[in-house]
Amino acid sequence: MSSADPEHREEEEAPAAGDDEDTGAQVAPIVKLEEVAVTTGEEDEDPILDLKSKLYRFDRDGNQWKERGAGTVKFLKHKVTNKVRLLMRQSKTLKICANHLILPTMSVQEHAGNEKSCVWHARDFADGELKDELFCIRFPSIENCRNFMDIFQEVVESQKQEDENESSAAAELIENLSVEEKAKAEKKDEKSEDKTGEQGSASGKESKADEDKKVDEPASSA
Repeated sequence: MSSADPEHREEEEAPAAGDDEDTGAQVAPIVKLEEVAVTTGEEDEDPILDLKSKLYRFDRDGNQWKERGAGTVKFLKHKVTNKVRLLMRQSKTLKICANHLILPTMSVQEHAGNEKSCVWHARDFADGELKDELFCIRFPSIENCRNFMDIFQEVVESQKQEDENESSAAAELIENLSVEEKAKAEKKDEKSEDKTGEQGSASGKESKADEDKKVDEPASSA
């Protein structure tokens, strides 16, 4: 009896023929979704820093620090202009917490009493309009904070050099234009002098011809 039980159970558990059989039928989707290219605005930039952190901004009205979000802070260098901006997005929503250029006039310093945090001023565009902000950023480790500050300062120095190069190039361009304009003016003066000389010689010839004519007329009448 016991030997028949497993066989009986196997018969009961055996799937009916055709239950899992593939019919080969294909069901077309009701809605066809097309691939859409998503742009982040970072396609023309190279990241030179990428660190996890938490960002705060100083609320002047309430005289206190307020959290902006936790996520990844980046330094992005433009491939053409070499301008560098700081960009930070919240980790889950990807909402922008900070977005501003690193300018030659900026500086960063350690936050008083906390080696994992540092502060700086910036003209930020995260909310869609330029605002003067005082930021504080906190990292999981002292090493990351120092790395952030070192690269921040390196970027500031590089932007100073870029500005100096642009100023030198602009001064050289102005000097070249001044030289070209001076050369054109001198050439124009030379042409004016030549034209005046030609007119003077022509007038001299006409005067001489008139004098000869006057001399010839009395002779012919005599």
